[in-house]
Amino acid sequence: MNHSGTEVVAGTETSFRLAAYAVCIEDGRVLLVRHVPATGDSIWTLPGGKVEHAEDPFEAVIREVAEETGCDAVVERLLGVDSRVIPVTEARGGIEHQNVGIFYRVRITGGELRPEPNGETAESVWTPIPEVAALRRSSLVDVGLALAHTMPATGHVDPVPVGGPIQH
Repeated sequence: MNHSGTEVVAGTETSFRLAAYAVCIEDGRVLLVRHVPATGDSIWTLPGGKVEHAEDPFEAVIREVAEETGCDAVVERLLGVDSRVIPVTEARGGIEHQNVGIFYRVRITGGELRPEPNGETAESVWTPIPEVAALRRSSLVDVGLALAHTMPATGHVDPVPVGGPIQH
């Protein structure tokens, strides 16, 4: 695997990312961030992102919440792990991509919501959970909400089908 997380396996280029995501639920609302990539449409997702080399995912999720939302947070519990492979035909980079996401139940303890300075998060919004279904969103939102709702002992939920408002 090279520095960027891209690997060539049996003549096929692939990419891999380990990420940590925050599921912040309060008063029937979930904290979502609007991700605006350099190219393409914006999408709603959970606060979180890549775990840096030698970084503990537990620390990464707290760092990501602070960077993307401006809020301080504490981890309350591990919810689970989701592993998904995005086929080359659907991946943004044009190569097969595997994302392993570690989901934590997180509580906001301070700070004020704001856009990410010099980043791709345009806004952070407490969203009523019933309204989530109508949003153009990452499948990570559905995975996180399912983990928070069911809290499976195995930390695993069924894959979320992608299509319509649900994107990779």
